[in-house]
Amino acid sequence: MNRIKVWDSFIRGFHWLLVIALGVLYVSGEEGWLDVHFVTGYTLLALMITRLIWGVIGSDTAKLSALINPPKKVVSALKSDKEQRAGHNAAGSLMVIAFFVLVLLQLITGLFTTDDILVDGPLVQYVSYDLVELAGSIHHSNIDFLIAAVALHVLAIAIYRLRGKQLVKTLLTGKTESTLPQPKMKAGWIAYVVFTILTGLILALWGMEPLNQLIN
Repeated sequence: MNRIKVWDSFIRGFHWLLVIALGVLYVSGEEGWLDVHFVTGYTLLALMITRLIWGVIGSDTAKLSALINPPKKVVSALKSDKEQRAGHNAAGSLMVIAFFVLVLLQLITGLFTTDDILVDGPLVQYVSYDLVELAGSIHHSNIDFLIAAVALHVLAIAIYRLRGKQLVKTLLTGKTESTLPQPKMKAGWIAYVVFTILTGLILALWGMEPLNQLIN
């Protein structure tokens, strides 16, 4: 049994930044803190785009291709946690894909939403009012699916902990005990540079007004 690295620094940081951002988005949306809501949303959009890019050029365990599994493997992983692979098992991969879809749907629809009073998403002006209404409806209802997905994720972590697998510890340290060979890792700082550049570009394009409101 060897101690191998399964998560690079960006994947670990991505997870916790995602948790924080979703929490801030939910609270700011409920409280009507729209400047905070928009700035956080733009930052999370940059984070998600970076994650997709890293899913192509990043570490073996970060690859999007590693998340694609046949249904038979997903069912097998749900029945047993003895699947020998570094990173997410087939069932965990399905959960990650679901999260990506739900988060991206929330972010994209947010770009087309309006409160019909003071604040419009940056893309509202380019589409019909019917599409804006549809986007707003999806944006408000999709959050319930996101909350359900988070609850299911927490439950899965608890179940694996009872089975002796410390998923949270592995995500904090990036390392785990395994008989598998060391996956190929890429330097996480590269992804953080991409994230920083994308955040600056998106905020410069759409987020200067809410950002100035927060600063001032």
